[in-house]
Amino acid sequence: MKKHLVVALAYDQLCTFEMGCAIEVFALPRPELKVPWYDFKICSAQRGAIQALGGITVKVPNSLKILEQADTIIIPGWSHFDSSGNQFEKKPAPALLKHLKAAYQRGARICSICTGVFLLAATGLLDGKTATTHWKYAEKLAKQFPKITVHANALYLDEGQIITSAGSAAGIDMMLHIVRSDHGTKIANLVAQRLVVSPQRNGDQAQFIPNAVQNDETGRLSKLMQWIRSNPSKPHTLKSMAERAKMSTRTLQRKFLETTDLTPIAWVTLERISVARELLEITQEPMARIAEKSGFGSEESFRRHFRLLVGTSPSLYRNQFARAGNK
Repeated sequence: MKKHLVVALAYDQLCTFEMGCAIEVFALPRPELKVPWYDFKICSAQRGAIQALGGITVKVPNSLKILEQADTIIIPGWSHFDSSGNQFEKKPAPALLKHLKAAYQRGARICSICTGVFLLAATGLLDGKTATTHWKYAEKLAKQFPKITVHANALYLDEGQIITSAGSAAGIDMMLHIVRSDHGTKIANLVAQRLVVSPQRNGDQAQFIPNAVQNDETGRLSKLMQWIRSNPSKPHTLKSMAERAKMSTRTLQRKFLETTDLTPIAWVTLERISVARELLEITQEPMARIAEKSGFGSEESFRRHFRLLVGTSPSLYRNQFARAGNK
């Protein structure tokens, strides 16, 4: 069976961190996951060696023709702005824009990281859609491409066939979202564990935290979060969480907002949904039992929260992501 082909674009002044993230997520063999992993290629519109940021020279083996086979295309940051920072200093190659539009028209998924959205926007494929980028460049994106609705405070935005993400590290969140969409929550969590990153940050979570969290309180909050993840079925109220963390309820709420951009209860609900998704994928347990194990008070509450946060019903989610033998 043909593997899902992920192709990343390389070009002069390439953002090596973002390319490295794409390689780490999609190019590493992962036989331990026991799912058909991705095939990964890099291509470029340029001939010869590419000068990446940091003085690194990159030799790219594939031309743009490989985009004709791509199932997913990753566009790292585009660093070609003029001195004003408002317009492209170096226009994207017409052939590159043509290949991206053709890939989209045949159904390929196209994803940008940080300023890579400027290259994607130049194709016109984002016109009438919502997109994000690094908060520093959001105003420039909106000004240069007024047909795009720019969401300046999102980690990533999924428009179906097009996904855009914010600053460099947000690309990891976006790519884990892709893995989650393709292979389910458990596989995405295992990849995140190997990367030593948070398994799930919602796309609409804030890009940056305005205030640093004090070390002693970070430790208490981290321990609380880990305990809740290990005990999702227990009743977690604001009061009980504050008592366990040895904080006032007011301090707990403030620290949760600073760290996760979520209230404690909203964060707990997302964690319970994550548990429920995994149970739907790997077990045949009835919905009432899954609702109980994931900590929802009733099956009705579970179904309501699941549809609200995942966008589909638990039954449909199980049909799509359950492993063989668990449907």
